[in-house]
Amino acid sequence: MSMGNGDYKYPAAGVECAHRVAVPPPQPFTKSLKTSLKETFFPDDPLQQFKNQPASKIFRLGLQYLFPILEWGPRYSFQFLKADLISGISIASLAIPYGIANQPPILGLYSSFVPPLVYAMMGSSRDLAVGTVGVGSLLMASMLGNEVKANEHPQTYLHLAFLATFFAGVFQASLGLLRLGFVVDFLSHGTKVGFMGGAATVVCLQQLKGVLGLDHFTHGTGIVSVMRSVFTQTHQWRWESGVMGCCFLFFLMRTKYFSKRRPKFFWVSAMGPLTSVIIGSLVVYLTRADRLGVQVIGNLKKGLNPPSLSELPFGSPYLWTAIKTGIVTGIISAAEGMAVGRSFAMFKNYPIDGNKEMIAFGMMNIAGSCTSCCLTTGLFSRSEVNFNAGCKTALSNIVMAMAVMITLLFLTPLLHYTPIAVLSSISIAAMLGLIDYDAAIHLWKVDKFDFIVCMTAYIGVGFGSVEIGLVQAVAISLLRMLLFVARPRTSVLGNIPDSKIYRSVDQYPAASTVPGFLILEIDAPICFTNAGYLRERILRWIYEEEDKLKAAGESSFQYVIVAMGAVSNIDTSGISMLEEVKKSMERRELKLVLANPGGEVMKKMNKSKFIGVLGQEWIYLTVGEAVGACNFMLHTSHPKAMADDSSMV
Repeated sequence: MSMGNGDYKYPAAGVECAHRVAVPPPQPFTKSLKTSLKETFFPDDPLQQFKNQPASKIFRLGLQYLFPILEWGPRYSFQFLKADLISGISIASLAIPYGIANQPPILGLYSSFVPPLVYAMMGSSRDLAVGTVGVGSLLMASMLGNEVKANEHPQTYLHLAFLATFFAGVFQASLGLLRLGFVVDFLSHGTKVGFMGGAATVVCLQQLKGVLGLDHFTHGTGIVSVMRSVFTQTHQWRWESGVMGCCFLFFLMRTKYFSKRRPKFFWVSAMGPLTSVIIGSLVVYLTRADRLGVQVIGNLKKGLNPPSLSELPFGSPYLWTAIKTGIVTGIISAAEGMAVGRSFAMFKNYPIDGNKEMIAFGMMNIAGSCTSCCLTTGLFSRSEVNFNAGCKTALSNIVMAMAVMITLLFLTPLLHYTPIAVLSSISIAAMLGLIDYDAAIHLWKVDKFDFIVCMTAYIGVGFGSVEIGLVQAVAISLLRMLLFVARPRTSVLGNIPDSKIYRSVDQYPAASTVPGFLILEIDAPICFTNAGYLRERILRWIYEEEDKLKAAGESSFQYVIVAMGAVSNIDTSGISMLEEVKKSMERRELKLVLANPGGEVMKKMNKSKFIGVLGQEWIYLTVGEAVGACNFMLHTSHPKAMADDSSMV
């Protein structure tokens, strides 16, 4: 069997090895810096399309990059229009009832008109449908509510919400323009699952106010405060409202279940909320249930979004609160929107530019804040309907916006008798979809630490506040990331029988250690955060191996081979660590051997003169070559003598 290094012939001592580990040719600092910056900020090389193009085409390509509608618009066909019309009407049937389920109801409709138009022109996703997001609204209400109470100062609170939306848009667009869209990836999957689940749970419980017909309710966002508010007002529960809310919630959940089991009938769940609004309004109107205690939304202002740019309170004493709220909600909503967009793009196999999406999200929120809209992002429920309806382009968002525009201009009086209980049941049905039990179970099975992060976020949001849950989850995620760097995994390698392949003895129990050798592998870059740990860990491996051999009555080993194939980089602290380990080994008459160091590692070891200190002859291309060459030396001369020879070179 010819595998690995099985065919290599190892030379005698003093003869140069057949496969010498090369030091990369030196590059100018400016070129190295340019390469690093390009890999950091332009991994997808968006400027490739502009190379060697005339100025007129560069201008056109630039406009198409910022406004993708200019790219797919000229190729638009009637067949696409039919599909997008069906999709747009389908998501409009969700947007209208979900919109009026917001507080105040008219803002939800406003937010489903202007932002979708902006996203349709600037977004790169064909399937993403945008609108107000319950989790983002909850987070914004929690952070702004600490400073201004919505029921006490409604106008001030509303203007602050617009201002926070403006700063969220500025922050999102800035991240996109500066190619920093990867920042949202610092929210781990476990963090997002737990945070969304906790926030959805709180939103569902808050909707009990509408279902039970309560007039007064807590401003807190914790489960305890919400449940206390519900059960301390049992004498004010309205059974008519409760029965109506529960009946429509059951209806909505059944339609979602039916459509999930039979995706071809996606329109059943898509029409569920609008059907509930129509039937609920007819029941209240015909029975005059509003006079019996069933709350209705009442009069809604007719007309399109009024401008709100002049109402943005840039001179407000709560300006810093609005900025903080905008940054936090901007990150959360962008992370949610991009995750939804990428998931559907994967099904249709087309690329999503994260930075372009950040710019689109930012511009639609900036435009929204100037036209009386609250925070918007891509929503899974609407996007799922959009996808199942067979949308072809982002024009479906324009169709939805036109449907909302017609509603704002002509149909708002028809919504007067819409019961609050029905709107609350619509919100609960939507939020229940964000509590992802399957994802949490999957985290538990695959990665217990990720599950802990998930539950920390869920419990923090549910029993503390939205800010507490988010901070706790992010802090634990960052701690885990630091532990990955500061405490990298090291392992002992053994030889796979009948081969020259060396793998971890923990992963491959059949792998056997090689007499006279301790072969170690480091699975991370070596830097100042882990250099001290690695020094102590390598020395401890040596002590433990010596004690084990001594207890077994076997002869000690002479070589310590460190496999560095997974070490992508090293800094000066890491090189100093290797020098210290080498000196400690020499005092124990052991020889340090390196195997498969990468180009960046070799370059830095060469510049620091460590290669000269160690000796080029003790650096090998593979572990197999290192074992073979050292075995030859072991049987021809003592390693101590070899060390003396190498020091004379």
